[in-house]
Amino acid sequence: MLLERLKSWEGLLVLILILVVIANIFLSPVYLRVDNFINLFHLSIEKIIVALMMTLIIINGEIDLSVASVMGLAGCVVARLYESGTPLEVAMLAGLAAGALTGVFNGFWIAYVGLPSLAVTLAGLIGYRGIARLLLEDRSIGTFPEWFNALGQDPIVGPFPAALIIFAVLVALFIVLLQTTAFGRYVYIIGNNREAARYSGVKVRRVKMTLFIMSGVIAALAGVLYAARLGNVRASTAEGFELDIITMVLLGGVSIFGGTGSLVGVLLSILIVLNLRNGMGLANITGNTQTMVIGLVLILSVFIREWARDVQRFFERRRPVTRPKDTSKEDAPQTT
Repeated sequence: MLLERLKSWEGLLVLILILVVIANIFLSPVYLRVDNFINLFHLSIEKIIVALMMTLIIINGEIDLSVASVMGLAGCVVARLYESGTPLEVAMLAGLAAGALTGVFNGFWIAYVGLPSLAVTLAGLIGYRGIARLLLEDRSIGTFPEWFNALGQDPIVGPFPAALIIFAVLVALFIVLLQTTAFGRYVYIIGNNREAARYSGVKVRRVKMTLFIMSGVIAALAGVLYAARLGNVRASTAEGFELDIITMVLLGGVSIFGGTGSLVGVLLSILIVLNLRNGMGLANITGNTQTMVIGLVLILSVFIREWARDVQRFFERRRPVTRPKDTSKEDAPQTT
């Protein structure tokens, strides 16, 4: 059982993670410090929260390129409403509602009109960012109360901030959702074959609409947490985050074509990407170079997975077929 696990994609990810950790240990003497491990998660916590939801979207055979723009939009909604005198608690709820509306908009065109999610969410990536720029223009708003800043910056339970606790709760919820509920099975079934799912009685449109609304709300939640961690909001908040998010999901073994993948693989890939970023940061490698490396990892993750599948199919075709021994003559009654 252990040998088979090591031969799987998750086993390869474990090996890669070990190599990355060893390299980081040699690159920086401060890598193994406890505060560094907390920062490793803290500085990218919003991305990995959204990556959990992106896992469900891609397993379902879709993609959401607008998540980073929704994060920025939610933060801008909160900042603009608070600046105009709205209580911050109400402004935060409005930010989450804005995320839900983006999910409804995306889901309508994808689930009910039938447009490809790549085109719809690419338009959303541009459009939602444009709305954020209309709200704040070139300004930065950062006069939030102390309790809001503490929500994103200060530890809540032990050394762990609120966002990390939210991430742990979402991991547990999504694992239960995918593995033990009918909705989770529908997510996989639709990703494998949408038409077969529809003929089987699965409410495909409803499932897709639900997923995109969830994606909008989760992205908005991550945007609010990001605003709290930074202590200020600009229209460019979270710009470019979609690259890391999609890389984490695809590197985790989730097929870009849908139908296959697991949260276990995605959690392993999250650790790999975070450790890569952390190690390059400790080695004073610039952000542009880090982005180039992550982009290369994204390309390799898709290529290697498809290449491994082709190799596996090749050897399965070459494997000799063993036929059962014909014992009919042996079992026939002897005549004298």
